[in-house]
Amino acid sequence: MPEKYRRHFLKTKEAKSLLRKVSEKLKVDLERILDVKVHVELVETDFAEIFLINGRPLLVKVEEKIVPTLIFNELLASTPKVVVDMGAVPHVCNGANIMAPGIIRFIGEFRKGDFVSVVDEKHGKPIAIGEVVYDVDAAKEAKQGVVVKNIHFVGDKIWNFVKELSTKP
Repeated sequence: MPEKYRRHFLKTKEAKSLLRKVSEKLKVDLERILDVKVHVELVETDFAEIFLINGRPLLVKVEEKIVPTLIFNELLASTPKVVVDMGAVPHVCNGANIMAPGIIRFIGEFRKGDFVSVVDEKHGKPIAIGEVVYDVDAAKEAKQGVVVKNIHFVGDKIWNFVKELSTKP
């Protein structure tokens, strides 16, 4: 846990604006997924801004991009996925971008700039959130190079901070 961080609730108007903006970017209705009155708390650290929604760290803002955290299972279940082979997993979990040779298949539709979850082939568990650099058809044709820019992955500072926040009462 970082030594210094600031924590405060967003006003209702700010929270609704945030959810609307994120819903448009991720192409889902967050308020429907969350299905309750939403209270949003912002935790500002030196490496990211983490949004606690009803006490759960579900969204993170990194480099002006807001993406779901890897514990936002309700949302990750409906996002497009990039399935990688088990040989790629350690590299992805060390922050490497997702390269064409390590990709087994794609699940769902996406366009360049969309966010996808990266899952391993064996368990289907999300190991990273990334931004796709191609439309789905071009991504399927790619034989080399970066296909997904890794933004948030298992074992990064965000992951460790979110896990610690999740276990606090």
